[in-house]
Amino acid sequence: MDNVKNENKFHQMTEAPVHKLIVSLAIPTIFSMLITSFYNTADTFFVSKINTSATAAVGVTFACMAIIQALGFFFGHGSGNYVSRKLGAQEFNDANIMASTGFFLAFITGVILAIPTEFFLTEIVTALGSTPTIVPYAKDYLRIIIIGAPIMMSSLVMNNQLRFQGSAAYGMVGIVSGGLLNVILDPIFIFTFDLGIAGAAYATVLSQCISLIILLFMSTKGGNIVIHWRNFHPSGFLLKEIFAGGSPSLFRQGFSSISTIVLNVAAGVYGDAAIAGMSIVTRLIFLSGSAMIGFGQGFQPVCGFNYGAKLYSRVREGYYFSLKTITIFTFCVALLGSVFAREIISLFRNDPEVIRIGVWALHYQLLLFPLSGLVVLTNMTLQTTRYTKGAILVAASRQGLFLIPALLILPRFFGLAGVIWSQPCSDCLSIIMSFYFIRLFMRDLKKKEKNLELTLQRS
Repeated sequence: MDNVKNENKFHQMTEAPVHKLIVSLAIPTIFSMLITSFYNTADTFFVSKINTSATAAVGVTFACMAIIQALGFFFGHGSGNYVSRKLGAQEFNDANIMASTGFFLAFITGVILAIPTEFFLTEIVTALGSTPTIVPYAKDYLRIIIIGAPIMMSSLVMNNQLRFQGSAAYGMVGIVSGGLLNVILDPIFIFTFDLGIAGAAYATVLSQCISLIILLFMSTKGGNIVIHWRNFHPSGFLLKEIFAGGSPSLFRQGFSSISTIVLNVAAGVYGDAAIAGMSIVTRLIFLSGSAMIGFGQGFQPVCGFNYGAKLYSRVREGYYFSLKTITIFTFCVALLGSVFAREIISLFRNDPEVIRIGVWALHYQLLLFPLSGLVVLTNMTLQTTRYTKGAILVAASRQGLFLIPALLILPRFFGLAGVIWSQPCSDCLSIIMSFYFIRLFMRDLKKKEKNLELTLQRS
């Protein structure tokens, strides 16, 4: 990277007004996150026109999509967090090496994941919660998706690395281009070419390929780090840094995948309509939450740069501004979602039972949605500043530590209502845990600030 551009970016990230800086980074990141989540939502929408079992199949295989995304975010956040801190500390060579190492490790892992999956498709989709009527659809969809795993994971790494470098707009171009292409190709492949549910998978993989090509091109612009094979230097130290920065994302997305499997199994007792209804709601919450996550990710590079530069007051200011903004947004989403729940669910499937279950579940999932920003933003702050243990616990709490036990226990006593009540119960407990950890972090931040002031006074 050009040193002059590096210096300009450093001054921008550490001197520009925090509020304006976060918003400028958050807007393209929100678009990127919305489009990333929209891939599966678009597939759900168009596949729902086939039948209820096909709709449920997309929901079932979402767990595998979540695993692919989990690994992509693991390498992307793990390398990206390190890159942002090194850029903040003006150690540019280290940032270059980490960027290429994270990218190629993700691609290689995707290849390793894809090869054995092809041989165990029936066993995998059954374990994911498919009923006998869902299995054929799930296999047709997953067979294609898993081939694209290396591309999907690499694309996520590139998008996140650009974002952590303060170039979220460049990442947005690649992700949005792929997302729009996916929406165009879905109906063509599914209905015009008569490929059915496999057509949705083909559309997704092809769109991701185009997205990755654009992202790689964008990395050559604006003083960003260019990916080179010669900079691929996997080492114990870099792997440790990737794990420290990326494991919270891996746990968060990994537990999301596991909880989706448990949810499908729990809902499957009540038929395909229950799986379809819960799958639609899960996708809607994921789509709404992606905007919230996108804003939080606009804060992450600001947090990483300024923490690396020891400008702790800017970290604190950015956190509270982001939390306030996210809370206002999520409250509005929850209000609108509750009022128009029936109309929203009906867009996906005109099946009375699917609509009944979907509306019921959506109302309960939106109960504590306005406070979910605390969980997301706390996790991101701890992850970016390398408070790894706290970040992992917060990341694992909502979809893992609390939701999975709730799904295993509550349905035994309350039936389908127990399945639906599990999410708000998990939300409540994860909010309490997040509040505890962010208080500890803010206290530690004040101590670091005082120690820095004393050091400066002595010198």
